[in-house]
Amino acid sequence: MPETDFLHATLPVIDKPVHRLGIAGNYGIDAAGMKVALDELGLQYIYWTPRMRKVTPAVVEALGRDRDRYVLATGPTTGFWGGNIRRFVESTLRRLRTDYLDVLQLHWLGVTSWWTDGTVSAMMALREEGKVRALGISIHDRQRAGQLVADSPLDLLMIRYNAAHPGAERDIFPHNPPGDRRKAIVSYTATAWRKLLRRPRGWTDRIPDAGDCYRFVLSSPHVDVCLTGPRNLDQLRANVAALDRGPLSPEEDAWMRRFGEVVHG
Repeated sequence: MPETDFLHATLPVIDKPVHRLGIAGNYGIDAAGMKVALDELGLQYIYWTPRMRKVTPAVVEALGRDRDRYVLATGPTTGFWGGNIRRFVESTLRRLRTDYLDVLQLHWLGVTSWWTDGTVSAMMALREEGKVRALGISIHDRQRAGQLVADSPLDLLMIRYNAAHPGAERDIFPHNPPGDRRKAIVSYTATAWRKLLRRPRGWTDRIPDAGDCYRFVLSSPHVDVCLTGPRNLDQLRANVAALDRGPLSPEEDAWMRRFGEVVHG
């Protein structure tokens, strides 16, 4: 399990201590907001793709100022062949003005990318060349993720995990025990695409806020980083501030799980 004080973890393989709330720039936040996230609020794990044009200047500035402080995770929107993976890495290094990527990630394995001999060989070669530090995937198929976390050259998996979708606790986490071979786990959609922020029919208890959702995810010792995709600076500040409440109590955890079951239907 990750070495953590709730707010910080040291990622395996990458071997960098990071704030456990990671930042993604695909839901509206602009370069000024990204700069606040990285400079003022202390977030360090950056999930970036070429489509996140608005935040790119802030990412380039942060990497140029203190490269070792940040973990940069990215990958091609389609990863079907080794050649396009290599071209993506080399063009991204130029675009972001950095010598290496911390995480090279195949996106949505089985949908927009393939785990083949060609793609695996290209990724491993880039890691051997020092152009990337760690190899990762994002994936919806939990059973396949469990197999890959147990036996593959991967270093990191990005998965869906929240109170409405806790299946990783059964299908993935048990296959990733502590030790030298442990993979880093990054989660996304803590609010289940905001479904966990709305009152379902028949629910009379209070409903969670976004902070409760992030605290649920980060209360799991199996999760290294949880991504947040704020729409604006106010949302970002609220999400970060909520973590000061610490991990969920047993009573809060039970309440979140009951609510998640109702939301899931």
